[in-house]
Amino acid sequence: MSRKGQAPEARATWKALRAHQKDFGPVHMRDLFARDRKREQRFSAKACGIRLDFSRHLITGKTLRLLSKLVQEAGVGDLRDRMFAGEHINTTEDRAVLHVALRAAKKDRFRDGEQDCTADVHAMLTRMERFVGGVHDGSIRGLRARKPFTDVVNIGIGGSDLGVGMALKALHHHRVASLRVHTVSNIDGAELADLLEELDPRTTLFVVCSKTFTTQETMTNAAVARRWIVGALGAAAVARHFAAVSTNDEAMDEFGIHAESRFGIWDWVGGRYSIWSAVGLALALAIGMDNFRAFLAGGRAMDRHFRKAEPEQNLPMLLAMLSVWYNDFLGANSQAILPYDSRLGRFPAFLQQLHMESNGKSVSRDGRAIRVPTGTIIWGEAGNNAQHSFYQLLHQGTRYVPVDFIAPDEASSPLTDPHRLALVNMLAQATAFAFGQTAEEVRADLEAEGMDKQAIRDLAIHKVHRGNRPSTLIRFRRLDPRTLGSLVALYEHKVFTEGAIWGINSFDQWGVELGKKLAREMEAQV
Repeated sequence: MSRKGQAPEARATWKALRAHQKDFGPVHMRDLFARDRKREQRFSAKACGIRLDFSRHLITGKTLRLLSKLVQEAGVGDLRDRMFAGEHINTTEDRAVLHVALRAAKKDRFRDGEQDCTADVHAMLTRMERFVGGVHDGSIRGLRARKPFTDVVNIGIGGSDLGVGMALKALHHHRVASLRVHTVSNIDGAELADLLEELDPRTTLFVVCSKTFTTQETMTNAAVARRWIVGALGAAAVARHFAAVSTNDEAMDEFGIHAESRFGIWDWVGGRYSIWSAVGLALALAIGMDNFRAFLAGGRAMDRHFRKAEPEQNLPMLLAMLSVWYNDFLGANSQAILPYDSRLGRFPAFLQQLHMESNGKSVSRDGRAIRVPTGTIIWGEAGNNAQHSFYQLLHQGTRYVPVDFIAPDEASSPLTDPHRLALVNMLAQATAFAFGQTAEEVRADLEAEGMDKQAIRDLAIHKVHRGNRPSTLIRFRRLDPRTLGSLVALYEHKVFTEGAIWGINSFDQWGVELGKKLAREMEAQV
């Protein structure tokens, strides 16, 4: 266990890793695989239906042992246990961090002081189930509608939008066929204006997600939607066409939200961790409560794994250890997320916020300046599109970018042959990143094509792939609600582990507040 307040670089294991990194100067992944025919088996782990193959990384058994020791030395397990116990580990806001309670079973006991979080969560889920069932069976409908709601629009931004939008796309093949669900976040008006052109106010339900009910972008869009409903159906329609997720009853009263259409959220839930709560109401409407509960169950399964597994077999810890290894020891400050299933096309954007808002910090939990790199830059795109966009840089550029490849074994659509080709492409790219193509191999290929020797000498250098580009393969059987829940929780706990190693508070976000403050002050001037 680490001494309280100890800087990461002062730890003995950090220093040992710094010395160990010098061992990798001449090492190539081709050599690592040649020396160990069971490398893929030894550097793999599985839990909750997710298989992690991290064999294509610049690591040895010694690296993994040192990184595991670093996790222990940094007190990750202790901080994890304190989080699950409801301690106020978000020290700058004096709050518990209990998004894990949002997916708890009824028998689980999560408390924030005197508050029974588990009971409150399940009471909210019961209210959500009643509302979702009413919308689906038509007993909850618009003011003048002769038929049930056909469209739901989630209005939010950041954590009230990214998770919802990601999951809606990922689970599109589990949707309720009679209901279309949309998301709106941007303040410039174009997104909402374009959507309203397609909708019928009589059969449209808006879900406004804002913890404070004051978020500028969300409330600006909500006001536009309200005017649209009132203009078409009258002021009395607001109570029938709007639901809200907020803690601000006074503001919801003023807006006109009916008491039965209000859903609460708690201070111990951060926005980027809120998809599991009533913030996921639009998702529940889209896929039904049975599927929503399966999503929660997947997250709960990953929670159990994170609490029980040793670091070298703990999926979130493994991802975090690899991230710290590259970010702090091998000079890679960014990571690409590359899903080979277009259903996961919004997953990179979701992970951007999760990682960069959580760990984009330069001050430790005890208020000291951090002297090691933190907050890996996260970016990415659906795999095959990315191949025709930025893979050139990944293969032959001067930037060093580890990647996570993510894909289900089974197709997420009836079109199985195209999915098989996507998997083939993913595996081929992982192989190319790891092993590259030597000058000798390039020359042999060009000679086989019949190219003359001078042309080969001129071209060969441009076709060499150095390789040694690290990647993780994250595979699972199929993309269903339970698996998506496990996948999201996997990365949540990865981010937690990174933050614990770096000694930062991953659960505040003071960096976004200054711009908001200045925007309010400048609004009258623009």
